[in-house]
Amino acid sequence: MLTIVSDLLLTDAFLIKGQVENKYTRLSQLLDECRKFFIKIKDATLIDLNSRDRIHTPLLHVNLDEVLLAHELIETAGDPHAAKLAGDGVQYQRVRAFYTGNLNVEIAGHVRPRSYEVDDRSTRRFFVMRNPEVRGMKTEGDRDLELLKGLSYAILNKTRLSYIYDFNESA
Repeated sequence: MLTIVSDLLLTDAFLIKGQVENKYTRLSQLLDECRKFFIKIKDATLIDLNSRDRIHTPLLHVNLDEVLLAHELIETAGDPHAAKLAGDGVQYQRVRAFYTGNLNVEIAGHVRPRSYEVDDRSTRRFFVMRNPEVRGMKTEGDRDLELLKGLSYAILNKTRLSYIYDFNESA
């Protein structure tokens, strides 16, 4: 059976591949606007970050509070949302974001100024980082985990961030 993967979710324990059920818009908007505790992932594959074992299941419920990072595997060449982001006139700023806990990971990239703050008027729970560099976890040798390298963008969960180093703010 052919499984179409369109979405990636990273938690402390797993990289989850599958399709978000009933996705009516871009993943970043869906995650940010979702008012449920759980989202459903169809045809899910869970890759254990330590053992690299795989679990396949037809339907998985994922608690949004567990999501560190998300990404939508789509072609963006004809995407009006991507075009809007590219030409939005906003000066993106370089930051380093750190998650600590079971998985200590750093994600460095470019974000809208202060988009990680609770008072950001454009986002609620999640925000987008352009050209993220994921560090602190072993991805080499696993084709699924290597997907986390070279992403054009990542959707980050504000509530899971432990530390932010904003290169543009002075003391």
